[in-house]
Amino acid sequence: MSAPFQIVVGSTADLPANIAEECNITVIPFIFTMGGRDYYNYLDNREISPKDFYKAIGEGATATTTQVTTYRYIETWEPFLKEGKDILYICLSSALSKSFDQSVMAAREMMEQYPERKVITIDSKAASIGQGLLAYYASMARDKGLGLEETAKRIEGFIPRLQHWVVADDLNHLKRGGRVSGVAATVGILLSVKPILTVLDNGSLAPKAKVKGKKNALAYIADQMTAQKVNPKGQTIAIAHCAAPETARQLQDMIIAKFRPCKFIINDIGPVIGAHTGPGAIALVFLGAKRLDK
Repeated sequence: MSAPFQIVVGSTADLPANIAEECNITVIPFIFTMGGRDYYNYLDNREISPKDFYKAIGEGATATTTQVTTYRYIETWEPFLKEGKDILYICLSSALSKSFDQSVMAAREMMEQYPERKVITIDSKAASIGQGLLAYYASMARDKGLGLEETAKRIEGFIPRLQHWVVADDLNHLKRGGRVSGVAATVGILLSVKPILTVLDNGSLAPKAKVKGKKNALAYIADQMTAQKVNPKGQTIAIAHCAAPETARQLQDMIIAKFRPCKFIINDIGPVIGAHTGPGAIALVFLGAKRLDK
């Protein structure tokens, strides 16, 4: 039996490819450029592996990214609209990309051409596996029989609660990107300081703390689940990493020890998001009480 509406995300959602397929989530691959070549950021990493991408970035290569155009949205959505399906699109945070604006224009155009159909675009105010987790929850709601508007309302209710906590590992990368000064990067490396970032209520990424040592940094973000009074039952905890699977497992073990039992989605952070975080970064995403607003 076909789904009453199609869930669509960009590849910035960083879902495992098998989960996207099993959940019937359509993924638009973002494009990034590195070494004079354009790559499509497919979830199955068919054009470049995370290991090779982060190795190149760690050696000084730079990657640039582009937003999804109105045309590409239309190209992806229109076949479903022709089949009689509505669309729920969950977009990368508008505070991080102009792709949401393009999706709104595409939705307006499609509903003019197909007035009997509906396209809802949601500004996830999320990134990476946070955006992916919202799409995953949307698929669960659809599978339980919720309609397009009911599902969209549920997801919009999750967004203010969706916590993102990120440990940045490569200070040299942050220095090259202008996010920290050269002096701060040098001192931070000497002292093994790990910057902690979070996604604010408006969907922007902001520094929150500096913690000495990777283990302490992981403990810091795991402790945010306690601070948010998280009940892990009934929710899925998401961990995403920049070619750092051992660190991801270490964080998972910390969380299991405190909050067992837990269900997890663990995956690589793809090149489009990873171009801005650098190698070794790790992100923890979960539903808490309320995001920070500053």
